[in-house]
Amino acid sequence: MAFETLASDFYGYEKLLTDREKDFIAVLREYLENDVKPIVNEHWERAEFPPAVIPGLHSRGVIGLGWDETKAFENSAVFRGWVALELGRVDASVSTYVGVQNGLVVGALGVTGSAEQRAEWLPKLASGEVLGAFALTEPQSGSDSAQGLQTIATRSGEDWVLNGSKRWIGNATFSDITIVWAKSAEDGQVKGFIVPTSTPGYTATKIEGKQSLRMVQNADITLENVVVPERLRLQGANSFKDTAKVLRLTRAEVAWSAIGVAVGAYEAALRYATERVQFGKPLASHQLIQDLLVKSLGNITASIGLCTRVSEMLDRGEQRDEHSALAKAFATSRMRETVSWCREILGGNGIVLDYDVIRFFADAEALYSYEGTREMNTLIVGRSITGKAAFV
Repeated sequence: MAFETLASDFYGYEKLLTDREKDFIAVLREYLENDVKPIVNEHWERAEFPPAVIPGLHSRGVIGLGWDETKAFENSAVFRGWVALELGRVDASVSTYVGVQNGLVVGALGVTGSAEQRAEWLPKLASGEVLGAFALTEPQSGSDSAQGLQTIATRSGEDWVLNGSKRWIGNATFSDITIVWAKSAEDGQVKGFIVPTSTPGYTATKIEGKQSLRMVQNADITLENVVVPERLRLQGANSFKDTAKVLRLTRAEVAWSAIGVAVGAYEAALRYATERVQFGKPLASHQLIQDLLVKSLGNITASIGLCTRVSEMLDRGEQRDEHSALAKAFATSRMRETVSWCREILGGNGIVLDYDVIRFFADAEALYSYEGTREMNTLIVGRSITGKAAFV
């Protein structure tokens, strides 16, 4: 399939990709358009994740990009951002599945795993032989995870015993392993563990009633005397600072996914505006509609520019926490505005799944909040520019 720059990429940022990266994007885009997009609304309405998309994504090499043990070719962080955008452009839940498997689980092993752990687990996660989840958030601990974790890991000889609970854990109803973050009873530091979900004492229960990211299978996890051998402790995860290294990478990719959600809503609204006739002419011929479309395109373009620079900084080893935090806060805020304007363009038809926009509108709320709320990311940036922490 020939590569074509998206019309919503108004300044042509995709041209920064290499020919090989463009070829990858073209193949992925064709798969998403032909095999994923036609089935997402029905699965979203039923709050079910379509299992058929999992092997399709893995076989196209979407998982494992960026790691020596798994990547098929050298690729840039900008390219990986565009992959996240393409996924979000079709469906935020599919993008979130990849974000958990690739960004959080593979990322945790890539950043904090030993060489032996990386060699053992990363290829299996990339191929889809092993599916993963990432358990940090707890019922009473979200934004304050750095200090507020209540899940405890107690050393017992050559093993660790985990007790506690986790909440909002994506992919957890079908994962084979879960990366569990717990506070050590010995030194009070946060440590990471590779926990097979078949381990006695581990249970995952699907969270019902969600009205955002309905396809994502979020779960409550209970850990009751779950025994994990030392060899499954992430050897490079010795404090929350190490956890934060993983989140720094994934926050930037969530920002790219948010752009994809905005693009998906914008493209659906633009298509509707050119086809829908009111007062004897297409909606797109009306000034107020053009104003909403142009403002939406402006948000998308500004967010792509910001995220492109943040990803370039990552490739050069220059990205810091405050850089990814600003990208996440800005891109998700602009996404939230954009999907609202796009829903407005569709009028009453904007609240039915037939036209896709309401799915993007609802899903945007979850991206706006997860992996660091706008407020928390704002405070990370604020601390950087003022030199003063204002978290409490």
